[in-house]
Amino acid sequence: MTEAMQAPMGNSFSEKAAEHPEPAAGESTAATRIVLGSNQYGKAEVRLVKVTRDTARHQLEDLSVTSQLHGDFEAAHTQGDNSHVVATDTQKNTIYAFARDGVGSPEEFLGRLAAHFTSGFDWVSGGRWAAEQYFWNRINDHDHAFAKDKSEIRTAVLLAADGRTHLVSGITGLTVLKTTGSEFHGFPRDRYTTLAETTDRILATDVTAKWRYADGADLTGLDFNAVYASVRNLLLDAFAATHSLALQQSMFEMGKAVIQAHPEIDEVRLSLPNNHHFLVDLAPFGLDNPNEVFFAADRPYGLIEAAVLRDGAEPQSPVWNTIGGFC
Repeated sequence: MTEAMQAPMGNSFSEKAAEHPEPAAGESTAATRIVLGSNQYGKAEVRLVKVTRDTARHQLEDLSVTSQLHGDFEAAHTQGDNSHVVATDTQKNTIYAFARDGVGSPEEFLGRLAAHFTSGFDWVSGGRWAAEQYFWNRINDHDHAFAKDKSEIRTAVLLAADGRTHLVSGITGLTVLKTTGSEFHGFPRDRYTTLAETTDRILATDVTAKWRYADGADLTGLDFNAVYASVRNLLLDAFAATHSLALQQSMFEMGKAVIQAHPEIDEVRLSLPNNHHFLVDLAPFGLDNPNEVFFAADRPYGLIEAAVLRDGAEPQSPVWNTIGGFC
């Protein structure tokens, strides 16, 4: 061990502390001035169920909506002055009141909320509005009885900042599997590598995909429900049709298919866990296993993430800073 490595830790810290002693209680210096940074506030996960009863065949919409405002709220933080604080309870009530006139698509609903808060309060300069939509299927085509579909969740995030809106739609929890048409080989090997190469394996994942509409694009009149259905089908078709040499390859083809079909979409980000299925060794029981009996492991799992963009598109839209869990 070198002398530098043997030197006691902490001497340099104590020397610096002696050079720059902390100010006495209540004392203020330029070096210790504290200011307010980025902030937002609102009501999170407002549970909203809307039943439309225009006819005997009812329509059901089930969402969780979050409203967070940006603007001049410094006095609230530094002085406790609430004169600019639009109560989070008011934001919740606004969500319910707006639902009385219908939800439509999550994207449209968030757009209505954003327009209301940014035009109704001079000091609200923008905000972040998000929604999750949960699906229900009719029970045997019944007019007013439903069973919850837990296979996927639809998502949307709208960011209003600097006079512009940025919109991301998405899907999460869409579990897919193919029993063949997937390989994995040719990867580097070292002394810690035990994974066998394969030319035929099960490929399974839980799709989380988020697609960003082109910043500044005119989305007036766009049927977001139709776009959602189209993107969902494109993702599924690409997953099924791609003979996969790696989950990364499947992921890229999925994003590529969406962007090619939708000129209004500039970027797709995907997060795909590799839900491993391991072939069970039946030899101890005197049985063969011709790629038919598997153990489905839930963890650990590979986690593959990527952004697929239209060439020339803005790679760092600010809306991604408000959405966690992506590269």
